[in-house]
Amino acid sequence: MSKRRRIFMVVISGALALNMAIGLQVYSDIVREAGEEDGYERVKQFISVLKLIQKNYVDDSQVDYENLVYGALRGMLSSLDDFSSFIPPDEYKNMIEETEGEFGGIGVIIKLKEKTVNGVKKDILTIVMPMSGSPGARAGLRANDEIVKVDGVDTIDLEFKESIKRIKGEPGTNVELTVYRPTTEETLPLTIERAMIEIGTVKDAHLIEDGIAYVNISQFNDKTPGNLQDALAELTETELRALIIDLRNNPGGLLNAAIDVSSMFIPKRKLIVFTEGNKRTQRQDFSSLPGTKHRGFPIAILINEGSASGAEIVAGCLQDYNRAILIGEKSYGKGSVQSIIELDDGSAIRLTTSKYYTPSERVIHGNGIAPDFVVDISDEDSHRMHIQLSRFDGMPRDPEDPPDIADEQLKEALAVLKDILAKVRGGGKDFSIIIAQIREIQRARAPGDEQERTKTAKSGKATDSLSLPDKK
Repeated sequence: MSKRRRIFMVVISGALALNMAIGLQVYSDIVREAGEEDGYERVKQFISVLKLIQKNYVDDSQVDYENLVYGALRGMLSSLDDFSSFIPPDEYKNMIEETEGEFGGIGVIIKLKEKTVNGVKKDILTIVMPMSGSPGARAGLRANDEIVKVDGVDTIDLEFKESIKRIKGEPGTNVELTVYRPTTEETLPLTIERAMIEIGTVKDAHLIEDGIAYVNISQFNDKTPGNLQDALAELTETELRALIIDLRNNPGGLLNAAIDVSSMFIPKRKLIVFTEGNKRTQRQDFSSLPGTKHRGFPIAILINEGSASGAEIVAGCLQDYNRAILIGEKSYGKGSVQSIIELDDGSAIRLTTSKYYTPSERVIHGNGIAPDFVVDISDEDSHRMHIQLSRFDGMPRDPEDPPDIADEQLKEALAVLKDILAKVRGGGKDFSIIIAQIREIQRARAPGDEQERTKTAKSGKATDSLSLPDKK
């Protein structure tokens, strides 16, 4: 390290220490006024430990203030529950890109693929497919092309996230890729201009049979409601008699997107979801919005244990109003509200502030949403089905993927909708009445589930961010 940089680091460290000391003094004045003496003592303890670490830890490169404070914040928030967390600046920026539904890049789907190189197994950055019309597609990138270098840096030496970060960038800027094509054994140097790439969350919208359509929603971002409206507009140009909405493995996303999607299928000003938190927060109701409505056909919603947050809000709401029949497996049960609070340095905290309840006051968190028709599949088949459902429209099957299997949950949804349509034709009843009757019959067959359909706890400011971590 140069002398100039050492001086710079000393100055910065001194400034940070001074700021923390001043902050401690200000905080101590506040806590004394508020009677929070224990809080003051604990902050003093934190500062003491921070100084001890900086003075005595074996590796000086690990004890700068950012590393230590970020580490403390991670531990502090993760100790609260499975969903509260600290988000460093880079991760927060990526999260915003995902929720906004667009980012600057070249529009290719990438994964790590194991390959033996000189007798050693390596994870190779491999293109699954270029998105239609994207800069990557226009540059001639193909499925199974291997990205060897990004701007002259070997990807084999980079973490996967770092490689993705280098490929992304401001629209209008260039990225230099070195690509190896196994089919022709060519090495291709490519210069590709980045563009704004939209993240598609509404996939595979099509008619299956007898006027019954299917659409998959992989998550909820800013683009989801508009994309779903576009898909439904195309489907309703045909004789649309019923709809299957596939929310399997949908981890959630934006609350407002889930509300917008629910609003498409129920009258305006109907309660969709409400939140309640601790004693210092009030109940907050979220009701359906005006706009184009699609209420002339019955709906079946597919859910499984990977359906969470926003997916559970949509499923629970439409189930409560007998607008949809639910098929599959019980959902994840992630119904707590994480408020995203941005910090001054571009990082953020994700903090659990309240819980979600369906219109009938069922608590989602910890309970999940129970389907009306349970169709359990094995863990192995669930994994294989997840791979199938993860393919983008037009994405070829990877030869290394396990063989595709029949979708038993989708088959059940088709059978149930056909039964509902037959009852509507035969008895002249509104389909919502028939759905309610079917649900009563199913509940009678599985009375134990009724306990999970009632409000069991109240634990409110709502957030626009919902997410699902790995289930522990």
